[in-house]
Amino acid sequence: MTVVLVMAKAPVPGLVKTRLCPPATPAQAARLAAAALLDTVDAVRGTPGVTPVLALAGHLAEAVDGVELTAAVAGWPVLPQRGTNLADRLAHAHLDVAETFPGRWVLQIGMDTPQLTPASLAAAVRRLEDADAALGFAHDGGWWALGLRDPRQAVTLRAVPMSTPVTGRSTWSALTGRGLRPVPLPVLRDVDDWSDAHAVAAAVPDGRFARQVEAVRRDMVVRA
Repeated sequence: MTVVLVMAKAPVPGLVKTRLCPPATPAQAARLAAAALLDTVDAVRGTPGVTPVLALAGHLAEAVDGVELTAAVAGWPVLPQRGTNLADRLAHAHLDVAETFPGRWVLQIGMDTPQLTPASLAAAVRRLEDADAALGFAHDGGWWALGLRDPRQAVTLRAVPMSTPVTGRSTWSALTGRGLRPVPLPVLRDVDDWSDAHAVAAAVPDGRFARQVEAVRRDMVVRA
């Protein structure tokens, strides 16, 4: 059974989605982050035959919609993120899963792609049947998903500069440099700025994230 590892940050105002401010306020950005995480959790819960794991930075008790988030991940193993930077935290999370669930494949995603569905996650898991790794490139040059048949191979991420326009290509090169055979996943848009938020909300208009985007838009009109 494959582990779907969700890397997330507790949605605390001022600490998440700061690139959405402005036009969003810090509190609105935190609500957007919470909505994106809840939509992502729903998608993972609906994916058959996987084990969900949350790697969390911060504490849900301090987060916007913390009660709902805590209930949504009830029964999930929750691993604290550890490390000095994003690459280190990603590598540690994969290694922690390898130790907790030895021999399992891992598909790691984040909380910036609330357009994911159980069908798209199941398809990404199936891609690992024919490869050592799977990488989902993002429109901005990064990546939104990393699948590994041996999650211990994630140590290679420590050599990859994160949050750059070439992070995706650099990650692919790091995987092949370790002798792995990666396959691509569909290219998705992740939510970094307000234009991303609008585009993703339009793709999934019935989700929590889209409703929060619309709430911010209405507030912008009132303020104007």
